[in-house]
Amino acid sequence: MHMTDRGLLALVRHEGLVPGPYLDVKSVWTFGIGHTAAAGPPDSARLPRGMPADLDAGIREAFRIFRSDIVAYEAEVLRAVKVPLEPHEFDALVSFHYNTGGIAKASLTRHLNTGNRAAAAQGLMGWLRPAAIRMRREAERDLFRDGRYPTGTIPVWAVDRNGRVDFSRPVRRLTEAEALVFLRPTSQPVPLPVPLPVPIQPSAAPSWWQRLMEFLKGKATS
Repeated sequence: MHMTDRGLLALVRHEGLVPGPYLDVKSVWTFGIGHTAAAGPPDSARLPRGMPADLDAGIREAFRIFRSDIVAYEAEVLRAVKVPLEPHEFDALVSFHYNTGGIAKASLTRHLNTGNRAAAAQGLMGWLRPAAIRMRREAERDLFRDGRYPTGTIPVWAVDRNGRVDFSRPVRRLTEAEALVFLRPTSQPVPLPVPLPVPIQPSAAPSWWQRLMEFLKGKATS
């Protein structure tokens, strides 16, 4: 099971995108869409500091790493949850886990595995640190419970060489259509089939009628 496109867009919108290494609220070096060294390479602390010279290339790299990271989070949610999930429920749980890493130990998972979806939805609201995360938790709860996906553009934030993000104004806002282009790996062009060479047919032997006509032509000219 994998996240839907709408679920991925919702998660990216919650995270925002910073196309250079930055220090998060816990002073952990982070890159792109919430990527840290704990998720695997690359180590955000070792990436070139500041904004990339090519903003599109920086955004593309952030989405490439995100696509790689999300696979592990999806698998961890599927291991922790023992009951079938609707796509919107799965989207909400992966978003929660991507942010907290807490799916295996959360009480909401125990409630869900015993069939109490209402308690599981409310359990999302037990993870409210820092306080600014409340709006995200409410959105994840509404998505899990009601299938209500948030909409809107995705902010791209500037960062300086010291890892400080300027949240006063995004340097760009991606539409959902633009974000989907970055989210989907570039498809390799399908090679066109090479046409088989047309065999050269040997000249057919002249028929008796053709031989007769050639003979008569020769007689007429002699």
